[in-house]
Amino acid sequence: MNSDNIHNTTPTLAKDDFITWLADKQTAKADWRIGTEHEKFLFHKGSFRPVAYEGEQGIGQLLKNLSEQYNWQPIYEHDNIIALKDEDGGSITLEPGGQFELSGAPLETLHQTCRETGKHLRIMKEATSELDICMLGLGFQPKWGRDDISFMPKGRYKVMSAYMPTVGTLGLDMMLRSCTVQVNLDYASEEDMRRKFRTSLALQPIATALFANSPFKDGAPSGLLSTRAEAWTDTDNARCGVPACVFDPQFGYEQWVDYILDVPMYFLHRGDDYVDVTGKSFRDFMAGKMAGFEGEYPIMADFEDHITTAFPEVRLKGYLEMRGADGGAWANICALPAFWVGLLYDEEALAKAEALASDITAQDVLNARLDVAKNGLNAKLGSHDVSDVAAKLVAIAHEGLVARGLLDDEGRDESKFLAPLHDVISTQKTPAEVMLDLYHSTWEQQIEHVFRERHY
Repeated sequence: MNSDNIHNTTPTLAKDDFITWLADKQTAKADWRIGTEHEKFLFHKGSFRPVAYEGEQGIGQLLKNLSEQYNWQPIYEHDNIIALKDEDGGSITLEPGGQFELSGAPLETLHQTCRETGKHLRIMKEATSELDICMLGLGFQPKWGRDDISFMPKGRYKVMSAYMPTVGTLGLDMMLRSCTVQVNLDYASEEDMRRKFRTSLALQPIATALFANSPFKDGAPSGLLSTRAEAWTDTDNARCGVPACVFDPQFGYEQWVDYILDVPMYFLHRGDDYVDVTGKSFRDFMAGKMAGFEGEYPIMADFEDHITTAFPEVRLKGYLEMRGADGGAWANICALPAFWVGLLYDEEALAKAEALASDITAQDVLNARLDVAKNGLNAKLGSHDVSDVAAKLVAIAHEGLVARGLLDDEGRDESKFLAPLHDVISTQKTPAEVMLDLYHSTWEQQIEHVFRERHY
């Protein structure tokens, strides 16, 4: 949301308004939905090079073709199409380096969200093949460096890309070279939000390990299983990572709003333009004292923009967003929402997951982030072995999905979507380790095989 109102000279908002905004997003359990987001890299066939926005085979042309062929609504920034809205309530958006993202519609069941994924990927396969390009499902760009990748023409990214190197060493890698799968889930009350937020944040390293799928960087093994996860550890610690406030027994909407208000600002969104206010204080903005904008006050759209510039491992912005997993294969796109829905949308499963996470601290999660990025299931989370917790959580998620009792046309419940995770548990090998085995054997250490064998 944005506004053309450049000069709001009336202090109309207080912290309580933001607390109320979060409380108003509470949803009765009968109306809980599942929103899945997944990103993928685009590359040219033959050369395997990343796809730029411009040109006859560019992302701009791809968006134009999709809009015209399927009558999807184009979203413009100045003269450039930067997103599409489809007829089913989903949208296609662009990440900074041209990573193509489906932000799925809020759907009732995992059967629906996986059908949505399948429909999207089939459409995309046809549309990209017409331009002689392909899609790659990995968590990190395996071959090409920052200088090989073009930024998309979005003002938000121009502001961020200039600021990132001042607050971390890997922010540009995160922007240009990473892909993720995320799921967005509802909450019924402040207490329900608190339980889900703390539990999922404590257990997010388990998802990072289970879905680790980015062992390459610059054309060779990176020494990590999730190179994407490493990038997030040195992007911008003022807005990323593990907010300790979530582990406070008194945590609620107010504490979260306080955290968001302390996140340094990126921009003001005015019409099609993004005004650079990097590093400035939203609290000063609320007081009419923001340097260079004295006497101007935020409107709610400014807060709604600002809350999207915090990037912790789990984020609350009217729903809970799970952010710890690498992009992956088709089946893994369905497995990620299945994992979290199984754990968080069934009361008995949530209680079991909550108990399992009860002794995990914010510092434990911080310590685990690099450990799971490097060692996957062989890492530690506090006093726990990640492999042991992962096995227990997959079993709990399975029970939670069976308990939901939602069947497809063949009588199968939603637990079927956990199949890739059962494979990881039984083999004790993440997708990254499977690829590394191939790289050192049949691929003969030729990174090009990743593009040939891991595209959709």
